[in-house]
Amino acid sequence: MKKTLQPGDYLKKILTARVYDVAVESALEPARNLSRRLHNKVLLKREDQQPVFSFKLRGAYNKMVQLTPQQRERGVICASAGNHAQGVAMSAHRLGCRAVIVMPVTTPQVKIEAVKALGGEVVLHGDSYSDAYQHSVSLEREQGLTFVHPFDDPDVIAGQGTIAMEILRQHQGPLDAVFVAIGGGGLISGVANYIKAVRPEVKVIGVQMSDSDAMIRSVDAGKRVTLPDVGLFSDGTAVKLVGEETFRVARELVDGYVTVDTDAVCAAIKDVFIDTRSIVEPAGALAVAAIKQYVAEHKTRGETYAAILCGANMNFDRLRFVAERAEVGEEREALFAVTIPEERGSFRRFCEVIGTLPGGPRNVTEFNYRISDARAAHVFVGLTTHGKGESGRIAANFKRHGFETLDLTHDELAKEHVRHMVGGHSPLAGEERLLRFVFPERPGALMKFLSSMRPGWNISLFHYRNQGADYGRILVGLQVPAGEDKAFKAFLDTLGYPWVEETANPVYRLFLRT
Repeated sequence: MKKTLQPGDYLKKILTARVYDVAVESALEPARNLSRRLHNKVLLKREDQQPVFSFKLRGAYNKMVQLTPQQRERGVICASAGNHAQGVAMSAHRLGCRAVIVMPVTTPQVKIEAVKALGGEVVLHGDSYSDAYQHSVSLEREQGLTFVHPFDDPDVIAGQGTIAMEILRQHQGPLDAVFVAIGGGGLISGVANYIKAVRPEVKVIGVQMSDSDAMIRSVDAGKRVTLPDVGLFSDGTAVKLVGEETFRVARELVDGYVTVDTDAVCAAIKDVFIDTRSIVEPAGALAVAAIKQYVAEHKTRGETYAAILCGANMNFDRLRFVAERAEVGEEREALFAVTIPEERGSFRRFCEVIGTLPGGPRNVTEFNYRISDARAAHVFVGLTTHGKGESGRIAANFKRHGFETLDLTHDELAKEHVRHMVGGHSPLAGEERLLRFVFPERPGALMKFLSSMRPGWNISLFHYRNQGADYGRILVGLQVPAGEDKAFKAFLDTLGYPWVEETANPVYRLFLRT
């Protein structure tokens, strides 16, 4: 009968773990800006600075270095969404053995290329870790390889537990809680075992994505629960079924759990960047997102929390999405659908209302409009906010001024798709000219544009999105009556903003022009 390991047993395994042949003792740094905002001390455990940009190297090497020479000669195999794969590949390179890595087809390309660069043989299979795992079991039998589990193995767990050993050694003062991202549960199992053996008063808080919460559901059910599918934004924690040993440890030792959503994680990635100038992957930001949520819920002040930044293997192309959703995740931006009368001057009147909102003027972050109805216009508007919970009050203010408004701040369809769409062909857009402008990002730039227009000209399309630069790029459709070309040219010259006319652009003719 296999012995059930207790925290004391794991303590011995962690203290004797072989990790520093390949891993480094990562820094424990204060997040000064975030700490000031939260009125609590936040410490960042920089596992993103490991040689493979993830903590997974620790557990993989500790397992593999203890294999027999015969096992290493036959080679090893693992299933991984990427970070464990790199840990196994680097460990195999160090130990001189073959490594076959089965990865989900959804794995970011940066992780696939990193594994190949370390000498790993990559096999892509399935949409999640669990799919890749089933395939790796078959290959293990077929080729006589030794399986290196990413989380459900005591030696792997012990390797990850060295992170907790370092945290308690690096920080001698009060420590109220350590926040740990959970995929399969190897990291939190190692951290919980060490902390509960050495400083049991320190809370261990597990963090999962709201769409990949297999551990939380399993603990609630009292047995392991298999999720039918998992969200893939945080690919490093996209696990359908947690391990047997990790489930046992988490159920017995973890003090609590927090779930976070995509927007909160994007905001946390930005928070980490502001304090460290480093970009972590979504899984790496889970702990920071949870600390913010925990503080807001429990109204704590003056406490000390550690967040393990567990990885930084982020595809560069995903940064566009992260940057856009970070503002909404922090609720520094609110989104609205506003209905205004389709008549000259109503656009300007609406902009004046924005300028007189309670709490001071707000920057417009986005404005989408396409003429489509003779009586009413529907515009998509983004505004900066001064804090959480303001979107409802802003919507109510618009309604008081006669503009029917729908708050879209928490609407997934609006955030994912609608904000990027400016309409289509419109029979009402006769005599339309399309121009791209570069506006200075300063208050009054749009009002200058509107005030300089002739009363007889109508805006039939407007698209603007703040990109964080000193200048904003704006697309405008203007209905200019025939014979007013000279006056229109004078308007453009007087305005003084750089512009390019796109009326003859074939893309405009295909998608927007009647």
